[in-house]
Formats: sequence, C-alpha cells, structure tokens
Amino acid sequence: MPQARRWHGRRPMDKRFPAIADHLLLIERELRVLDWWTDMPPSDEALASREPFCVDTLDFDQWLQWIFLPRMKTILEQDLALPNASGILEMAQMVYANRARETRHLQELLAQFDRLITESN
Repeated sequence: MPQARRWHGRRPMDKRFPAIADHLLLIERELRVLDWWTDMPPSDEALASREPFCVDTLDFDQWLQWIFLPRMKTILEQDLALPNASGILEMAQMVYANRARETRHLQELLAQFDRLITESN
C-alpha cells in the first residue's frame, strides 16, 4: 500500500464529486422551479419503502427530494464510493411521459447526472 494512502487512511476523493455536487443543486433548483419542492416530509413508512424509487409510496419528485438528493449528499460529504450506474433518467422518462415538455429541463439534468456517474474516475 502506498505510504500516502496509509497516512490518510482512505482513498483519494473522486474527481467527479465537485461536478456532481453542483449538479445536485441544479436538480434541487429545478424541483423548486417546478414548484414540486415541499417542506413537509413524507411519513417514515413512505420513506422506508423497499421498492426501487419508492414507487409504492412516493411520487418521483418526492423520491428525488427526500431519498435521492440526501443520499447523494451523504455520499459526497462522507467521501463514499459513487454508484457504478444510474438509471434515474429512464425512470423520469417513464414517470413524466405525459409531461415531457414541462419536465424537459429536469430530464436533461437527470441525463447529465447519469453521464457524470458513469464517467470513469
């Protein structure tokens, strides 16, 4: 093990972190622009869903605000490994199929997020 790594006791920060952090703020901003941001969290039971994207308990925009954004913030703050892949755009396209025009910018941001995640470190 290289000496620098042993000294710090952890892996170097992923070079994508700053771009991803900025991008998460853009996603939050777009949810606010769409007026889908809320101060009232869903119930603990709704947040505890085991289904992908909490499809059985949350709307997709709720999942973005209350699950996705906080999880990504934790990953960045704690310098944890990023997911290897993201299918968030595909889910957004399904959920917003009848609202494609209204959600165009949000979907563009989610597509960019997917690309950031799949870039190599």
